[in-house]
Amino acid sequence: MGNSIVNTRDQRFVLYEQIGIDKLFTTDKYSGFSRDMVDMVLTEAEKFAVEMLLPAYDIADKQDPATFKDGKVHAPVCFQEPYRRYCEAGWIGPAVPVELGGQGLPMSVFAACLELFGAANYAFQMYPGLTLGAASMIATHGTPEQVQKYALKMFSGEWSGTMCLTEPGAGSDVGASRTSARKLPDGTYSITGTKCFISSGDHDLTRQIVHPVLARIEGDPPGTKGISIFIVPKYRVEADGSLGKANDVVASNIEHKMGIKGSATCTLNFGENGACTGELLGNEREGIKIMFQMMNEARFGTGMQGLDFASAAFEHAVQYAKERIQSKKIEDFTNPAAESVAIINHADIRRSLLWMKAHVEGMRAMNYFIAYCIDQEHCAATEEEKERAKGFVDLLTPICKAYCTDRGVEICSLGMDVFGGYGYCSEYPMEQYVRDVKIATIYEGTNYIQSLDFVGRKLGQNKGKNIMNLFGEITKIIQSAKSVEALSSYAVHLENAMNSTIALTMRLGQWAKSLDYIIPVMNARPLLMIVGDVVIGWKLFEAAIIAQEKLAALYARLGVNEAQGRALAKDNSEVAFYQGKLANARYFASNVLPTIDGRCACIGLTDKTPVEMAEESFSV
Repeated sequence: MGNSIVNTRDQRFVLYEQIGIDKLFTTDKYSGFSRDMVDMVLTEAEKFAVEMLLPAYDIADKQDPATFKDGKVHAPVCFQEPYRRYCEAGWIGPAVPVELGGQGLPMSVFAACLELFGAANYAFQMYPGLTLGAASMIATHGTPEQVQKYALKMFSGEWSGTMCLTEPGAGSDVGASRTSARKLPDGTYSITGTKCFISSGDHDLTRQIVHPVLARIEGDPPGTKGISIFIVPKYRVEADGSLGKANDVVASNIEHKMGIKGSATCTLNFGENGACTGELLGNEREGIKIMFQMMNEARFGTGMQGLDFASAAFEHAVQYAKERIQSKKIEDFTNPAAESVAIINHADIRRSLLWMKAHVEGMRAMNYFIAYCIDQEHCAATEEEKERAKGFVDLLTPICKAYCTDRGVEICSLGMDVFGGYGYCSEYPMEQYVRDVKIATIYEGTNYIQSLDFVGRKLGQNKGKNIMNLFGEITKIIQSAKSVEALSSYAVHLENAMNSTIALTMRLGQWAKSLDYIIPVMNARPLLMIVGDVVIGWKLFEAAIIAQEKLAALYARLGVNEAQGRALAKDNSEVAFYQGKLANARYFASNVLPTIDGRCACIGLTDKTPVEMAEESFSV
């Protein structure tokens, strides 16, 4: 098997041809960048991913996982050198502003780099990824002294960071947190409590680890409104910036997990000996508001995780299908002289691969679009443009997290099916992809939590303007597709799917007015997936329209008509690439989008059987 983990041609298509990130280079904020520079960054990211991260992926899973021994946590030894090189190359925060030690790279470009790194070795990527999130939160909400003291060293990778929310009795219900903070005479706080499932909670890749910790100051009200957030370092920091004595932050164990075994997932005890101190970040009782900056970034990053594994699984499945010889073509089954062929010639394998391809490329386009909207927030010429871009980010982030991770699990599982029995064996990476990707549907807010956020908050946000802006953009693509002969008959399916979805979302308002919340609450996850399919369909048609234009130009340059041009894919990679974009849209329109009408109708029946049946009826 080769080392292809991401279709870099498609990455550039999305960035340059579909999104058109060149527009960013005309703004003051990103005027120092060009397509040549972006190409150089992506080339170096791919090289680092394949040469430094990918070789450690299997090793950290089977031979050299994170370990807990003699009271100390050790990251995989095979991560030590890649981590050092990663930091030296400045990969932790290339999108961080220059004044904080980054390069100010557009987020849309950094997203493409993150896909390469995550597809190569997501367990490794979690260490610098959490560090970046924690450092960015401190840089945004911390005092100048805290930025200088903590964030700069975290952005460089000298120190690392975590996110400490979850407790044994407070997982999705963050407001039930029991970790406490008591103000000390010097203005710091004594922290006491236990946090669990803390990714990169302790390790030896860096000497210092900075923990943002949610805790309730003594006397503050219960629930999320009473929670504050504190900077709690593993080692106290002296006035000169050097490390002092240990800060009574102790890892009591690491979890033994189904996957991502290279990531040290710890239980951390704060203040067992009454000697743990932290600094307030921001204002008292603003912990949830502040932490949500990191949470939203993490949710986008987790959505990218779904894409990362789906991308790697798909690339491996295609390569294997081209190499694995098994059975005759269906039309030759009765011919004893016929030879067996590569399994990519079999109809079910082709169907599976195209299902995977359409979803992977659709998710990539959606996720990069979200990153591009983040860029637009930073460089928008008007407040209206900034608000519009932010609206897309807010609306699409829970879809990115939940849809991409659910589909990521399905794509990895289907990839295993392409491999057959070999996919179930550790000789190939498919079984590890299946194990590693599953956690993405659970952490950073389960996909049900994302769906509740989407239905309960995001659909009605900005008085419904955000979702209407989205449907407006989809309508534009539908109208454009109807004018393209190769797509016109397929565009109707996207239009029907969107109309059914609009009708369903309008009914949500009726349910809310009648205080009948059970239907939207019970069906929040199916509804999110419905909107996700419509968004993916939008992006696939957007790409197909561009592809048809490029194909027409290619055929004209080659002096062939469209019928003749279709036969050129075997020997012309650009023709093959753009034909694949058309195939994505046609397949998705014919096989996925038509299901939306029925799925919306099912929700519209308002069946309440799951909540009305007796608990005892689930199992007797």
